[in-house]
Amino acid sequence: MLNTQTTHNAVPSQSTSHSSPANAKFTPQVRKGLLGLGLGNALEWYDWMVFGLLSAFIGPNFFPNTEPLSATLNALAVFAVGFAFRPLGGILLGTLADRIGRRRVMLLSIMLMAGTTLVIAITPNYATIGAWAGVILLVCRVLQGISTGIEAPLSTSHAVELAPEGREGYVAGIMSFYVNIGILLASLVSFLCSLVLGGAAMADWGWRVPFIIGAAFGFVVLYLRRSLPETLKAEEMATNTPRAVWSGVRKHWLSVLAIIFVVGAAQAYNYAWNVGLPTAARSGFKEDPTAVFALTTILAVILVVGSWIIGKLADGKAMSRWFLVTRILAIPSVFLMLMYVQPGIGGFAAVLLGGSIVLVLNMTLYNVVSSSLMPKNIRGTGVALGYGIGVALFGGTASYLLVWFQSLNLTWIFPVYVAVLSILSIVFYLAARRSNGIFVGK
Repeated sequence: MLNTQTTHNAVPSQSTSHSSPANAKFTPQVRKGLLGLGLGNALEWYDWMVFGLLSAFIGPNFFPNTEPLSATLNALAVFAVGFAFRPLGGILLGTLADRIGRRRVMLLSIMLMAGTTLVIAITPNYATIGAWAGVILLVCRVLQGISTGIEAPLSTSHAVELAPEGREGYVAGIMSFYVNIGILLASLVSFLCSLVLGGAAMADWGWRVPFIIGAAFGFVVLYLRRSLPETLKAEEMATNTPRAVWSGVRKHWLSVLAIIFVVGAAQAYNYAWNVGLPTAARSGFKEDPTAVFALTTILAVILVVGSWIIGKLADGKAMSRWFLVTRILAIPSVFLMLMYVQPGIGGFAAVLLGGSIVLVLNMTLYNVVSSSLMPKNIRGTGVALGYGIGVALFGGTASYLLVWFQSLNLTWIFPVYVAVLSILSIVFYLAARRSNGIFVGK
């Protein structure tokens, strides 16, 4: 028989015996907490995406600009460093979250992201301070990698613990909604700054404006998070020594493995659609950049609206069943990309938007599903560890692999790769659920 255990939050949720789980109400305190957690997710993704979008401007400012392409590649290499440090963030800050509570770590995460974003915005360029400019940029990206290694998994876990039992679908939708808002804002702010300031000013100093906006946004989120309710009780923190936490993680190693693939498959699909396909369209098939950016903006809007709708539809339903159905759908849908084998913006649009529905289904649910696989006392560590490894191994490499296989005329390999990841995520999820049970929802 399935070993299922549901953990409850330390904050009243106004759930009554007369209300079904789907109708359980949120207290004002919980709503404010969800707002602070969601906006923090938006900030993390905003800052993360802005760096990638503006790397062509950042590179020549922080590295020797005798050859602009080399400087841009240096900036992209620094961007990639952040992915490598996500698992470390999960290990360090996840353990801390299970030891001293969620609230303090959620505050630390935002302080790291907002502070480093501000430092990047005001750091003098290479012409002024030489190699120190690149060093400062690298250190900031390392700290941001550590921050993002805990922000998404722990903020979702925190939100699940705050919400009334049975409202996990709503939590999945609202947290995913804020993530997609952050991604959309990054594109919109970068576009508006470029439109208003012009290319020359953007290359000189205008690229700093989106970072200043991100830093200001961060301090607003920090203020909102000051009143976050704590979901770990004092007695739970008192018994959660590092040895106890890691002993629990080792005991639930199969759940950690499942989380790696639950996250990795979703992120591989995500980066392929949001980064890999647009890059292949621009560089491989020489599509009109304006048309490509217009279509990726439509995709971002679908993700924003779709995540809200999926959250409403899944609210009060069995998340495990929703996850299995949506992940099964990902297996055939990823092969849509094989339709885009020759230049043509119509073919690109059909593939990009045709796969968007399955993409939004998977990206909305995977973090809550991951949280459900770990018991409350080790959830911060276990989920963050699995998330960090999954994103670093499979998410951060997806767009590179897609373009690389395409350059070798082996495009078919990538959808097979993502389909295999999706199948493995189902197999390991079912194995972990059978062995350890699920601890949130049903």
